[in-house]
Amino acid sequence: MNRQELNRRVIIALDVKNKGEALTLVSRLREASIFKIGLELFTAEGPALFKKLRVLRKSVFLDLKLHDIPNTVAGAVRSAVRLGVEMMTIHASGGGEMMARAVEAASGEAERVRMPRPILLGVTVLTSLKSRDLREIGFPPDAAGQVLRLAGLARTAGLDGVVCSPQEIELIKKEFGRDFLVVTPGIRPLWAAAQDQKRIMTPGEAVERGADYLVVGRPVTGDPSPADAFAKIVEELERAKASAGDKDRA
Repeated sequence: MNRQELNRRVIIALDVKNKGEALTLVSRLREASIFKIGLELFTAEGPALFKKLRVLRKSVFLDLKLHDIPNTVAGAVRSAVRLGVEMMTIHASGGGEMMARAVEAASGEAERVRMPRPILLGVTVLTSLKSRDLREIGFPPDAAGQVLRLAGLARTAGLDGVVCSPQEIELIKKEFGRDFLVVTPGIRPLWAAAQDQKRIMTPGEAVERGADYLVVGRPVTGDPSPADAFAKIVEELERAKASAGDKDRA
């Protein structure tokens, strides 16, 4: 896997307040390819920001964690297809029917408008939640078990993969196979503080365990030199892949 491919495995979270801040970061991160737009930025700027990113030849990971009745989610997915997003999230806790309708809507709309179907990802358990939090909202306090349960629903519904914490990567890959994508937030290099993420891991560790994409925010976007921070993460991935290759040959 060359450096350009590794670059695409690191998704930069644009957790900023407005388009100006977002585009400033994008301009400073020339090597990054995929940028996550979440609730705060999407609510502030709407789809207009997507056009700017497309002009800059950047891909969008739309992280709205859709969770509504099946018909409403299907409509939102069709709109996202027309916007040209590369990846998007749906809350797996919305149930199998909701996710299946999302898959159907994405495939049908992509064919109709002759655009690629986005990668659809089921959100399992937020990385900010601990066992106590799960119990509080009525879920079993076993985070790993809940992740597997929701991942199974997502797989059956036809989603391409899930978003989960780094601690569940190996469980997902073992249970559902290497072709079922795992996108993981909660990534913190050794030189970055944990902040509000509870179930975290370094980039190299996450890739060694099988993560397909890593979502990284403040360790890069909050660094005085975002480009240097991004490069350090990619270099860590290179070392992790080289180490894995050495083990395979041993």
